[in-house]
Amino acid sequence: MYKKLQRIQLIISDLADKNQCYGKLDDGMSVFVQGTIAVGDHVEAEIIKIKKQYLVARLTEVLSPAPTRIEPVCSYFGTCGGCKWQHMNYPEQLRLKQKQVSDALHHIGGFNTVNCKPCIPANEIYHYRNKVDFSFTDLRYLTLEEMQQPPETLEKPVDFALGFHAPGRFAKAIDIDTCHLATAEMNKVLNLTREFCLQHREKLPIYSTHTHTGELRNLVVRHAGHTRELMVNLVTTTHQPALMQSLANHLNHALGTALTTFVNSTTSAKNTVAFGEKEFVMHGAGYISDRLGAYTYRISPNSFFQTNTAQAEILYQQILTSAQLQPEDVVYDLFCGTGSITLFASGHCQKVLGIELVESSVHDARANAERNQIENCSFLQLDMKNIRSISDQLDAFGKPRVVITDPPRAGMHPNAIQLLRELAPPVIIYVSCNPASLARDGATLAENNLYQLTECIPIDLFPQTNHVESIARFERS
Repeated sequence: MYKKLQRIQLIISDLADKNQCYGKLDDGMSVFVQGTIAVGDHVEAEIIKIKKQYLVARLTEVLSPAPTRIEPVCSYFGTCGGCKWQHMNYPEQLRLKQKQVSDALHHIGGFNTVNCKPCIPANEIYHYRNKVDFSFTDLRYLTLEEMQQPPETLEKPVDFALGFHAPGRFAKAIDIDTCHLATAEMNKVLNLTREFCLQHREKLPIYSTHTHTGELRNLVVRHAGHTRELMVNLVTTTHQPALMQSLANHLNHALGTALTTFVNSTTSAKNTVAFGEKEFVMHGAGYISDRLGAYTYRISPNSFFQTNTAQAEILYQQILTSAQLQPEDVVYDLFCGTGSITLFASGHCQKVLGIELVESSVHDARANAERNQIENCSFLQLDMKNIRSISDQLDAFGKPRVVITDPPRAGMHPNAIQLLRELAPPVIIYVSCNPASLARDGATLAENNLYQLTECIPIDLFPQTNHVESIARFERS
């Protein structure tokens, strides 16, 4: 008979949902363990929940580490929720990412014979991000050791933080000095901005999610992967021209030619999303440019752009390889965003139609096509859920031989899947950042044997995290 707070020992055999790991006791009882654990760890854990078929426990000690366990490079690991897998070596990360996709296809989608390839690795596993969002909070997340000290003895103030939210703590942030996924220049911007804001706290109080007063909200830094252009975007409640110009000068003096543009975005929203309603350009042009493959993209403060430039190029090239496009093909690119995949496909087919719901993204996509002098791309602002109202526009463009779909993490709306089944193109390439929604949507596509899943290729765009991208090829039966 098990009791709450009872200590148990077991060997971790697999990952589980909700950032838990899984193992079995000697009597066969299943246990889900919370904590920073690697597959193969021999652990001690404390039972916190007892169910008929399983137990939930909290890690208390790693008794014997797995061979794949390594020392994390980041001093914030375990507190900051960004890099959950820094304690595992990179080959193990790749193995687990492939297993995530394979398991979802088997257990959720029912694809028991699919060929799920090994995960394509990243060349750079640190300092690969071209965009980082830092949050300001007026409550700093304190370690247990800091909580036991008088506030006046601490190195940092308790009412100022610029960094990342601890998991589940939206009112508090960990004050970060260095992020190992960001570039050195981005970390320099982080610390220069903190220095300036601490010096001007009276005029730049931090926005409070409780009182909805204050100024400082977010610091968004973009560092282009190829052009190395650098954008700093400070998101505040109101625009204070003199103060923002002073910050722009402060950054420009310290960074020199490395700083391409500084923007002050303002928002009146009560939520904490790093998205401005108005933009005030204090230095440079207010945007940067970067390349993916042969194509150049203009990146504004609110633009979507893949956050790992080098891996995005590998992802897009693999999409083309999986699609096997022919010069006479008509192609649809669903959820096309700013047209990145659309542009890549344009040089390999007769014509391609990008479909996107967000108006600003469609505008950017058209501008990107024009900038790159591509004439066989068209873009439509359409809602894929409204099947009947968009069918005439699709018919006017022509029936596709290949459809590429890259939906958001939640996957495709049932109506959008139904539209795909009615279009019934010979090939569908499903690009996914969520193995569960890929498996679920794939099963719906394949109902009544309409499509066969012939191949799935995981790609690692986010080393040190549990996120994985994948490309699935469906062929009409």
